[in-house]
Amino acid sequence: MKLLMVLTSHDQLGNTGRKTGFWLEEFAAPYFVFRDAGVNLTIASPKGGQPPVDPKSDLPENQTSAMSRFKQDAIAQKALANTVKLADVKAEDYDTVFYSGGHGPMWDLAESPVSIALLESFYNSGKPIALVCHSPGVLRHVTYQGAPLVKGKHVTGFTNGEEEEVKLTQVVPFLVEDELLRLGATFEKLANWQPFSITDGRLITGQNPASSTSTAQALLKLVAAQVAA
Repeated sequence: MKLLMVLTSHDQLGNTGRKTGFWLEEFAAPYFVFRDAGVNLTIASPKGGQPPVDPKSDLPENQTSAMSRFKQDAIAQKALANTVKLADVKAEDYDTVFYSGGHGPMWDLAESPVSIALLESFYNSGKPIALVCHSPGVLRHVTYQGAPLVKGKHVTGFTNGEEEEVKLTQVVPFLVEDELLRLGATFEKLANWQPFSITDGRLITGQNPASSTSTAQALLKLVAAQVAA
């Protein structure tokens, strides 16, 4: 099985002067879920090379076992440091795609014609797509058969309540929950920071960093079911 992981290249948190990027747990946890399952992994980002890690995601209170493992794993570190350019990848070369979150994707991937076309290409060709935390917001301009891809679908993503708790409601270009609702999705959520993911057909979404593992596992399960069918 060949899987594409997509990370942000954006490192500016709006006009706050602070740094952002991808959330480290949302790379590390899915990466090891996939690698341990023997998946052939390619990691991409808009600019290629080393994507920016959100410094907040690496604070002591945010450490997880997957992150500790990542810091001791030279192969994982090398893979992350050498992402390929998003414009150079094609959906037909992969079975599925997984988008990691963090605040960065809301600025670059959500508005990137390359990312939009890639997601549409995966979905149009009958392949599953998975997005976690802020990255479900990357679907805001993605369409399927002339309508927003998320229209009428059960989805989740980083909630208004979670955005409020991290005090970035006024900083982000849009709120993931509000945007998905505006597009006609049925937005579901658990309490803030609880692990939660939803599979609706070929679309898998996860609520927050704690949902990274279950979202990745759900994607493997869905691809295996497709192969079996």
